[in-house]
This record gives sequence, C-alpha cells and structure tokens, in this order.
Amino acid sequence: MTIRSVFATLPFAVLAACGTPQENCIRNSTREVRTLDRLIAESDASLARGYSFEETRIFRHEWVRCGPRQLGVAPEMCLETVEDTVSRPVAIDPAIETRKLENLQAKRAILLKKAKTDIAACRATYPETTPAP
Repeated sequence: MTIRSVFATLPFAVLAACGTPQENCIRNSTREVRTLDRLIAESDASLARGYSFEETRIFRHEWVRCGPRQLGVAPEMCLETVEDTVSRPVAIDPAIETRKLENLQAKRAILLKKAKTDIAACRATYPETTPAP
C-alpha cells in the first residue's frame, strides 16, 4: 500500500467511526444484507443486459516529478508504476445467472430475518436519547 492510497482512504476510516453506538451496531448487523443487495442488483443488471463486467488490473508507467525542487533547475523525472482497474464485458449463461440470483435472494431473506432480530437488540442495548428542549 502506498502512502498516497493510505491518505486517500483516511477520510473513509474517519467517517466509519462516526455515528452513534446504535447506528454503528445496526450498520454492523446489516453489512451482509447490504452486500447481498449489491450482488443482487449486479446479477439483475447482468440478466437485463445479457452480459456482465469483469474487472481486470492493468499496470502502466507514468512520468512523475521526483527529487527536490530547485529554482531554475529542471525537475528530476522518474518512472512510476501505476495500477488501474478496467472493466470489460463478458458473456453470461442466463440459466446459471438466474440460479445465482435466486440463491442470493434466498440467502438475503434468511439474513434479513436475523438482521431484524439484531437491529432490535441494537436498539435495546443502545437506546437513542433525545436532548431535552
């Protein structure tokens, strides 16, 4: 992990720590359901399109300024390897994709029942208090 990527993810780490204890508890309890929702939406879209997308990592070289800056002196340039992610269309088998979608929806229904119980437990454990007027 580069320093640049660490600083790029820092705001998200700070935001993840935000929220009340109840909100954090509920967010943790529903994480798997949200993941399944995303996968169901992707599978639905793939069936509607007739194809899916596959992400591939590619590496390229880019000239970047390196070394100290000096007035009146041309900057030193270095080649740095940069990673990009590209999406490319791939064929799907509609029968397999339909079975996958049905399995995801069934798993979501099971996890949703558990999440509802967990949410009730979160609300009981961390009751929200309203400030006095």
